[in-house]
Amino acid sequence: MSGVTSLLLQWNSGDGSAREALMERVHSELTAIAARRLAGERHALTFEPAALVNEAYLKLIDLERIDWQNRAHFFAMAARLMRQVLIDHARKRDAAKRDGGVRVTWTGVDPGSDPPQTDVLLLNGALDKLAEADPDRARLVELRFFGGLTIEETAEVLGSSPATVKRHWDVARGWLHRAMKA
Repeated sequence: MSGVTSLLLQWNSGDGSAREALMERVHSELTAIAARRLAGERHALTFEPAALVNEAYLKLIDLERIDWQNRAHFFAMAARLMRQVLIDHARKRDAAKRDGGVRVTWTGVDPGSDPPQTDVLLLNGALDKLAEADPDRARLVELRFFGGLTIEETAEVLGSSPATVKRHWDVARGWLHRAMKA
């Protein structure tokens, strides 16, 4: 059992100090994930990676009791919370500026070109539709796009092979691009 899983199980048992120890242990990894997620942002997305992690952490500790299963479960939840933080931020900026929302970039689209800009609110709506049609692929997109996980990290979280994750990622991106253009 990994140290992260052990701390999660202690937190499940009501040990508040385990939560703090867990955050100390994973903070740098979460910050690296957030940095990858925010890398290359051209528009005024004001989050620094540590700020995104801190906002997600505040949401995490406000959640009702979660029966943590393992490290993968924790990082999947962290990805979901980062998505919520980015969506909330985009909605606030959209309301304030009425400029169509915050634009963020896709990671891993085409390494040979500049990443296209994507409206995070439009993506969120399309992702919700994908979740209705294919919840597994929607979860994969959430982990990759909002959680900033690599193909290998996503495979670990989903309990799948990197090759399968890559195939599903390609299909999901195509589906989302078509849905967002419609």
